[in-house]
Amino acid sequence: MINISDSASDKLKEMLADQEIPNMFLRLGVQEGGCSGFSYAMGFDDEESENDVYMDVKDLKVVVDKQSLPLINGLEIDFEDAGMSGGFTMSNPNATATCGCGASFRTATNAGKPAPEEC
Repeated sequence: MINISDSASDKLKEMLADQEIPNMFLRLGVQEGGCSGFSYAMGFDDEESENDVYMDVKDLKVVVDKQSLPLINGLEIDFEDAGMSGGFTMSNPNATATCGCGASFRTATNAGKPAPEEC
């Protein structure tokens, strides 16, 4: 399950309302890279595949691919509106190490493939 704070939910709904393509939803996932081994992927999409898991979180349609789900199950997404330093933050209970900026991680059972030049 993915958890989204009220402030993040409000911001995501606002951003989705600005999209010109109907039936858009939030897609979450991970990809190898970043300083620690995996980088978070978060964006809007309008196509699902048989490899996806669908969730309804605070009236938001959230889709995660089946390979990413074990790495981000329990993920908490928050949003802080703090001027230049604000934005979305990820708190992942599966992460055993993260990079300084919080954009990449590794787990106890999967180190991913770090790419320090991406940090």
